[in-house]
Amino acid sequence: MATHLPNTANLHNPIDVIGDAAADRYENSINAVIKDEGVDAILVILTPQSMTNALGTAEAIVRISRRSHKPVVCCFMGIFDVSKGVKCLQENGIPVFKFPENAARSLGALYRYSSWLNRQHMAQFPLKHDTEKAKAIIQSCLDEGRMAVGELQGYELLKCYGFNTMPTKLAKDETEAVTLAEEMGYPVVMKIYSPQILHKSDAGGVIVKLQSADEVRQAYSTIIGNAFSYNPEATIEGVLIQKMAPKGEEVILGANRYPIFGPLIMFGIGGIFVEVFEDVEFRLAPILRNEAHRMISSIKGYKLLKAFRGRPETDIMAIEKCLVSLSDMVMQHPEIAELDINPLRVMAKGEGTAVVDCRIILKDVGDAAPIA
Repeated sequence: MATHLPNTANLHNPIDVIGDAAADRYENSINAVIKDEGVDAILVILTPQSMTNALGTAEAIVRISRRSHKPVVCCFMGIFDVSKGVKCLQENGIPVFKFPENAARSLGALYRYSSWLNRQHMAQFPLKHDTEKAKAIIQSCLDEGRMAVGELQGYELLKCYGFNTMPTKLAKDETEAVTLAEEMGYPVVMKIYSPQILHKSDAGGVIVKLQSADEVRQAYSTIIGNAFSYNPEATIEGVLIQKMAPKGEEVILGANRYPIFGPLIMFGIGGIFVEVFEDVEFRLAPILRNEAHRMISSIKGYKLLKAFRGRPETDIMAIEKCLVSLSDMVMQHPEIAELDINPLRVMAKGEGTAVVDCRIILKDVGDAAPIA
């Protein structure tokens, strides 16, 4: 290349062919650069001088571009002096811009696209779902005219897709609550069970870390009283007794079905903090493990899921599996209109996850077929 350039030219990146360059100088320089194995793309910037042949330079660029798979992007600065050259480039499918900043951004977009195409694909999970049982659970709710899946049935539905749920049973009175709590072993959580009270915490319907029979009796009375105060018309079916989940970080998984785009999957920091920090990511279903991993690593609170100030790394692989399973569930059951798993307790690496609470809203779709 040096033999074709004047002594005053710069031979390093960026190459300066000097302002009096004719079309052949551009062609020789570009041809040499594009053959270099260390070059992935070329940005040609032309600033017209009195002797500049914009059309001839454009024709040279077209000839070289046709012989190479490497992307060539141009910036022809000016309006009237370069119009013929710009037209030649456009007619031959070569991107051309008025300013170098826009040309550089286009190369950046090409790089990101190339990185996405050549991304590493993680090994997929060998998932097996009990779709028939899940379908029966959903249909039983619809047959009874219930658009909200009860928490107990919700856990059974989630189990069909591999979710780990904590032991949960329904108590109709204080005595039964104590019996169930002692069978499970303390500590336990108690939650109101009513079709009209979906947001239990708002109604004062959740009490955690109960350690004795006396605490369970008192909690039962308190929860029932709070529920009636919150909604006097509510049908109270009893109180759920649930084994306390092991310690871990709390995340939220969700899904919402849109008429045009279909199911939208959500992931983020869960518990009470989801409404405070609003640290969530969304993806359209279906998603596989790669997309699930990107969702997890994209939230601001990702550091909380990694090893942090003496806290162990959480089971991120288990979260990925849950997200893929959730995607499969909403794709295979169009009756699911909304779904929240909040919180999903994530234990230390290798110890899995546990569903602590869930909310599932249905819609009647008739004979609509699941999406494969």
